[in-house]
Amino acid sequence: MTVPAAARLWIRDPIAVLAEGAERGVVVEGGLIVALVGRDDPDPAHDRVFDAGRHVVLPGLVNTHHHFFQTLTRAHPEAINKELFPWLKALYPRWGRFLDRDRFRLAVRVALTELLMSGCTTASDHLFVFPADMPDAVDIEAEEAGRLGMRIALTRGVINMGTRSGGIADERLMQDDDTVLADCERVIGRWHDRRPGAMTTVALAPCAPFNVTTRMMCEAASLAETHDCRLHTHLGETHDEDAFCLARFGKRPLDYLEDCGWLNERVWLAHGIHFDDGEVARLGRHRVGVCHCPTSNAVLASGLCRTRELEAAGSPVGLGVDGSASNDSSNMMETVRHALMLGRLRYDAASVTHFDALRWASEGSAACLGRTDIGRIAPGMAADLSLFTLDDLRFSGAGDPIAALVLCGAHRADRVMVAGDWRVEDGAPVGVDVARLRHDHGEAAKAFLAAL
Repeated sequence: MTVPAAARLWIRDPIAVLAEGAERGVVVEGGLIVALVGRDDPDPAHDRVFDAGRHVVLPGLVNTHHHFFQTLTRAHPEAINKELFPWLKALYPRWGRFLDRDRFRLAVRVALTELLMSGCTTASDHLFVFPADMPDAVDIEAEEAGRLGMRIALTRGVINMGTRSGGIADERLMQDDDTVLADCERVIGRWHDRRPGAMTTVALAPCAPFNVTTRMMCEAASLAETHDCRLHTHLGETHDEDAFCLARFGKRPLDYLEDCGWLNERVWLAHGIHFDDGEVARLGRHRVGVCHCPTSNAVLASGLCRTRELEAAGSPVGLGVDGSASNDSSNMMETVRHALMLGRLRYDAASVTHFDALRWASEGSAACLGRTDIGRIAPGMAADLSLFTLDDLRFSGAGDPIAALVLCGAHRADRVMVAGDWRVEDGAPVGVDVARLRHDHGEAAKAFLAAL
């Protein structure tokens, strides 16, 4: 059902809504949430009704860290059962040899489609690979998000320190510095929309201290300030990274980041695992966001993010699925569940609740991206909603509908709305031939299994 932009749609009488005072549903008009309908409220003014009597309604989930291209190398036999640096060393040569624009486009399409089907309405990709035939990789991502009707936080990333200069990245994925900096300006000019309700925003995102030069880190910080955009990088992910920074720069990763001009509220970091108490306090004091990637961190045995301490210190905490080759999935609801489970392993059963995990995946992630218009169900917010049913056998006997989505393992939304438009209906992404996509992507991925 397509809702005309001027129509007032009442999403009526859901099983539950993750918002106070919305027991009888939500009213949407012009791409915005315009009213919540409480238990005892009269029927609101409306033009159309969607009967949500089978649905639990969540805010659209927000993914703040991913590597879309990696859907092509999931569960790769050369990379399984390895930690981050050995894993990267196994995969970088394959990405360098076999990644091209057609395979990249399919990889992006699959990642975004998976995310959308899991209830994700806004996705950020950490894009840092630019083979010779895809200098417009950022534009490809924007186009694919537009086809699906999703919001996207584009990042113009870079790796420029490869194996020849002491890094671990493949030289074939790199561009020269002048090309990178010129394209950063171009991408910001074309895609960075600072208005509320934006469908595209841009951040600058050098990959990590172990594969990007100090000059590039500093140039990115300067450009971000000039153009009022955000900054993103990997930091605090592994002890190997600590050792690299100590050996190369004579300091820990966070000290290096500060020297590059990155310790400010424009920044959100991926992983943020290995910070000591003083570093956590510094991050919070400067309002640096942290994207917790529980599934990837578990697969690569990287460690457990200090989510509670970071939030208490003042850092926004969001969630990300991370790369589809270290997570092997692009599913935000699965990531929410893993955030809950790993949080309880680090703390205890009462200290990390399903509400915490869902907040990280919505409002917390939105804060990492610098957005105040998405991530909550409230009047004036964007009409980005994810609706789940409890029809599957896994939910039989569940007493608390919202807790059941997390504890019983919801993984596929029945309906997803972005900016007031239904983008998933009856579990299927609108306008996408999933079977054809699966076939085409699977064929493209076969190249990465070939001998180097």
